[in-house]
Order: sequence, then C-alpha cells, then structure tokens
Amino acid sequence: MDWVKGTFGTSIGKKQLMAVTGLGFIGFLTGHLLGNLTIYLGPDAFDSYAEHLHALGPLVNAAEIGLLLFAIIHVGTGLLLFLQNYKARPVKYVGKKWAGGRTIFSATMPYTGILILLFLIIHLKTFHFVDHDSQTISQIVSHAFSSVGYVLFYMFSMIVVAFHVKHGFWSAFQTLGLNHLKYMPTIFVLSALAALAAGFGFGFLPVVSRLVL
Repeated sequence: MDWVKGTFGTSIGKKQLMAVTGLGFIGFLTGHLLGNLTIYLGPDAFDSYAEHLHALGPLVNAAEIGLLLFAIIHVGTGLLLFLQNYKARPVKYVGKKWAGGRTIFSATMPYTGILILLFLIIHLKTFHFVDHDSQTISQIVSHAFSSVGYVLFYMFSMIVVAFHVKHGFWSAFQTLGLNHLKYMPTIFVLSALAALAAGFGFGFLPVVSRLVL
C-alpha cells in the first residue's frame, strides 16, 4: 500500500497512470474506427457488425466497465495534474505557451481533454443511451447525422481528438521511459498517423453516412 501511495501520489506516478490509460484509449479508438469503417459497405454490413458486437454480451459489458474506469482515472488524474501545475505557476507565462520546446498540441492538452469529455457525454447520449429495440444502429446513425448542427459538432470534436492524440501518443512513451533515441522518430511518425487516422477516419463518417445510409 505504501508503494502504491509513494508511486501514484507523485506527479510522475500520475503521469504514468495517464500514459497507460491514454494508450488504452488509443487502442479502443483503433478498434472502434475499424468497426465503424464497415459503414462504407452499406447499412446491412454496418448493422451486422453492431449485432455481432452486441452478441458478445458480458464481454462488451466488461469492456464498457473497463473503459469507464480508465476514463475516471484519466480525467481525474489529468485534472489533479492541471490544478497542481496551475497552483505552482499562478502567473501566466509571458508570450506563447508553446515557446521553448512546447507545441500547440501539448499546450492545449487540458482543454482538448475537457472538450473530448463533453463530446463523449453527448455522443453516448446520442448513440448509446437510446432505444435500440425499435431501430437499427444504421437508422440511429442516419438520424443523428441528418442534423447539420450535430455533424459540425462531431467533425470539430474529431479535430480536437486528433490534437489530443497527436501529443498524447508519443508523450505516453516518453512518460513510461520508452523514449529511446533510436525509436522516438518512429513513435513521432506513428503519433502523427494515429492523429490523422482519428481525425479523418471518424471525421468523414457523417459524410459517408449521408451517402450510403
């Protein structure tokens, strides 16, 4: 117990928690995107994917509980670190936040994180906590993306997700001590590819849904 308090009671321990949970979310995003790409094959293929997924039953429930736990840890730890940093530096930096090695991606991480949390709440309300008995998933998606306002909100949110992933992916490896000079250039490239995949992969779904559903 003392080891747990000593490790995760420190700033580096909290950052490691965020790194592990963040990489977990990137793994989930990858699987979620691959499943959602079945929408390109039409409503039947998309509905079939959703039915096979929900047929897993307890496994899906366990995954949802795990994701919820990861979210609580990731968001809670992120807020604690943000407040600690703010208290340690109550006076804002003079000049750009990303001067001296920081980038716009790293400087906006707390804010993109908050926006992603807001998006997830609305996203779950729109697609998860709705009546699935009287309508198929393709009908739910088609109805949601029939709203221009929601489409714009969704696309903007995917840009925010891309920003968050761009910095979070490579910084997670750095936090976990896996930032060897030999591998970091590859990790930088992978982080950019992951950000582009999230931004464009999810961002184009509203457009595709309006064409095929």
